[in-house]
Amino acid sequence: MNHQGPAERSVILGTGSALPARRVTNAELAETVDTSDEWITERTGIKARYIAAPEETTGTLAIGAARAALAAADLKGADIDLIVLATATPDHTFPATATKVQAAIGMTGGMAFDVAAVCSGFLYALSVADSMLRTGMARKALVIGAETFSRILDWEDRGTCVLFGDGAGAVVLGLETSEADDSAPRGILTTELHADGRHHDLLYVDGGPSTTGTVGKVRMKGREVFRHAVVNLAEVMEQVLHRVGMTSADVDWVVPHQANARILDATARKLNLSPEKVVVTVDQHANTSAASVPLALDTAVRDGRIKRGDLLVLEAMGGGLTWGAAVVRY
Repeated sequence: MNHQGPAERSVILGTGSALPARRVTNAELAETVDTSDEWITERTGIKARYIAAPEETTGTLAIGAARAALAAADLKGADIDLIVLATATPDHTFPATATKVQAAIGMTGGMAFDVAAVCSGFLYALSVADSMLRTGMARKALVIGAETFSRILDWEDRGTCVLFGDGAGAVVLGLETSEADDSAPRGILTTELHADGRHHDLLYVDGGPSTTGTVGKVRMKGREVFRHAVVNLAEVMEQVLHRVGMTSADVDWVVPHQANARILDATARKLNLSPEKVVVTVDQHANTSAASVPLALDTAVRDGRIKRGDLLVLEAMGGGLTWGAAVVRY
């Protein structure tokens, strides 16, 4: 990349995640749902997921992930002046679940708000926080993806209820200046976001405060979503890499939204990416919507796969339809 003079970038200072206590395997799920371990594994690659207990909420999971990320960054809540929390399953219609996190971590100033872009939510939240840091509105940010999707599943709909799980992931962002001659600057190099509301009916929840007055349940046309996902994700990843003058050969790790192992495989093939470069956690966590990218990122950072200096591509697609990608030098 060619830069004129020093550039300030949002750098990931720490990552964290939190999962509910209860792990539910496919076999356990098959005791109450008309399905089988073979059926779920063959179609999705999912082996288990975590399901929140009544006292575990999107807020408590988000707080756990935030505290873990702050500890990894060696910072306190008081050091943060921005929280952007991505979720489709907030604790309350209002206020934003981000304000619960703000109070819990001892952050008394700054800004805290939620972003709703379903499975793409973390990419949207990351992009918003990055923009606010680079324009001087904040200096240090917590970006969180947190969901309790189990609360909005129709457990009679075996095509969708087996796909999702609960969890939270977070990153702490801070500004860092890189010099013009730095050939491998750290931080968020670029982000790209898209939406196309014409495809609303492919993946949505059939409820809401202003339409039904109820929370509603997830409804999905899986085959059509799969088709859009493979095309859109490959396209947006090519766009972000092209923008920073790189190709898939330069990428150390792809950290994708964990919806379905087959989507991950198909997207990697389309980009001629080695499957070994794709971080996969869908087998253990299932689809945790906005939490899935930061959860996968934290998993791979903590097990030593992702190292400082590695070039990452984060990507996701969700209801809306929404999709996006980011290129990050960790």
